Amino acid sequence: MYQIGWFSTGRGSGSRSLLKTVWDSIQNKELKVTIPFVFSNREQGEAEGSDMFFQQVQGYGIPLIKFSSKYFESKSTTRMTPEWRLEYDREIMARLAGYHPDLIILAGYMLIVGSEMCQKYTMINLHPAQPGGPKGMWQDIIWQLIEKKQAQGGIMMHLVIPELDAGPPVTYCTYSIRGEPFDTYWQELEYMSLAEIRREQGENYPLFKLIRQSGLSRELPLIFTTIKAFSEGKVKVDLSRKLVIDETGQSISGYDLSDEINRILQK
Repeated sequence: MYQIGWFSTGRGSGSRSLLKTVWDSIQNKELKVTIPFVFSNREQGEAEGSDMFFQQVQGYGIPLIKFSSKYFESKSTTRMTPEWRLEYDREIMARLAGYHPDLIILAGYMLIVGSEMCQKYTMINLHPAQPGGPKGMWQDIIWQLIEKKQAQGGIMMHLVIPELDAGPPVTYCTYSIRGEPFDTYWQELEYMSLAEIRREQGENYPLFKLIRQSGLSRELPLIFTTIKAFSEGKVKVDLSRKLVIDETGQSISGYDLSDEINRILQK
């Protein structure tokens, strides 16, 4: 059975929803995978959100491995440096020595992963833009889409490398941000400057909210369909060469799941 390792800080409800979606899909046989472990960089008692996440994991009967990055930092002489990251990751890998996941999902994991762990495991992470799209936090990405008057947005899962959000796309989907109800608000940009809109409305600007909802509604389906594609051999990663390949062995610049995700959303 295909094995999915799960890394999460477990800060809030989003982390719990991601795990629940995948767990439910395993239980109802939609996903033919197992989750051999969940790893968190927090310990019991550090935060209410992560404590709730731990209860969820334990309720599912999944082995939970906890190792506090906050505690490790307090004891380290190389705090939050590349050396610190390497030392911390080595401690994680020692704790995972008995596990052999085919794939690791970073699902709300709030640390940058160092080079040694990236080379040891195939790790993928969610980024709220299509391949070649804007960089940064989701808020920055949406404002860039609006500023450049783009016709579509997207989200992707990318291979984790030490450089933040710089790994090659693994899977992705795109969606239109034109037509109704978007066009009504695009027209406002003909009469108001973007700077004025950001100052007066900020993230309450209806176009901003529409784009955010379009991306957010696709995050869980993308994670589900990505895991399914990996477990069925439709997409693979050649870790030594940092290449994404399809089921024929051809190198690809990401596996497009847009149609499959649209079908899920239309159900």
